[in-house]
Amino acid sequence: MRALAAVLCGLVAATQSSASDQPPPLPVEPIGIVETLPRDYPESWFLVHDAAFYHMSDGKVWVLDSNEDTVAQQVQGSFNVAMIGNIKQSASRAEIYATETFQTRGARGERTDVLTIWDQENLSPVAEVVLPQGKRFMGLPERDALLLLNEDRWLAVANFSPAASVTLVDLEERRIIGDIGTPGCVLTYPAGERGFSSLCADGRFLSTELAADGSIVTQVRTEPFFDSDDSPIFERPAIIGDMAYFPTFAGEVIPVDVSGKVAEVGTAWHLVPEAERAQDWAPGGIGITAEDDLGRFYVLMHPEAQDGSHNGGGAEVWVYDPASQTRVARIALREWGLSLAVSRGSEPKLLVTNPVDMSLELYDALSGEFLKTITGLGQNTPLMLHGAR
Repeated sequence: MRALAAVLCGLVAATQSSASDQPPPLPVEPIGIVETLPRDYPESWFLVHDAAFYHMSDGKVWVLDSNEDTVAQQVQGSFNVAMIGNIKQSASRAEIYATETFQTRGARGERTDVLTIWDQENLSPVAEVVLPQGKRFMGLPERDALLLLNEDRWLAVANFSPAASVTLVDLEERRIIGDIGTPGCVLTYPAGERGFSSLCADGRFLSTELAADGSIVTQVRTEPFFDSDDSPIFERPAIIGDMAYFPTFAGEVIPVDVSGKVAEVGTAWHLVPEAERAQDWAPGGIGITAEDDLGRFYVLMHPEAQDGSHNGGGAEVWVYDPASQTRVARIALREWGLSLAVSRGSEPKLLVTNPVDMSLELYDALSGEFLKTITGLGQNTPLMLHGAR
């Protein structure tokens, strides 16, 4: 008995000593606190679109502050984009638009396609517009699957089922204006104040002019300017003001004036200086182009290009002055890049997706200096990046 009492006394003493070594309990935290983001996003922010390649019904977008150093500080918030949707931000309306698809039993059941309208201050859905079922473009994220037009009053949503068309949405009344057929031509590029152009498989543009009520005024097909078999182009241009710059698989760029009602194709020029063409540099990747507020555009480039390498990404980002048609900077990436985006302002930052571990690399877009790696976001596939507006 004396031995048992000694053991019990020792345990009590150890417990008391251990308790005295512990820090005091944390105070009770209040619940129900909801943070609000600024209506106008800072220049250092990006929208990082995780297409959820391994679990597509659970995609999301992170609002990311590239100036911060830890994930907890970098991630300002997130919202869902279900089933490989696409997004478009309207800074003037302080809204972000996302095409999504849902099924009543998760992976099966009745399908519903919607345009979800997210308030960018609270990252909460404020409205939904049900889209025509089974028509919206579904594939790897595309910046040009959605287009704001008519001073951000309308949104054009590209369809591909495989019939090609565009659904026109009134963003003020939250309703569908109508569907516009674009046979043989896909995606949505600017065309004047109240219109859009689509890229056609036979190497043309189809430019659609719309009336004030959203009805078709004219549809005009341009002359062919590329051959899908012999001289293909990327459907992913950089757009600066009234000019869109379409890279080609062969390492050229085709300027297109989008200010008028009909796309006006200009003369192609080389992205690769003559002295370097023997190295077979060419564009490659998913989000391969971007533009900054200084009037420059960026292209993800890779050497030793060959048939089929156009989606593989690149080792460098080249920066161009379109006015002089010259390369003005060459940024060597620490790791291979797959997609890129550039932030706003006079001191732009370049954000690049590393496809090996799906981390993000940040560079000074003026000096080319590597700044940091952004990682720790969990299982993710940030296949499309956007400079926040």
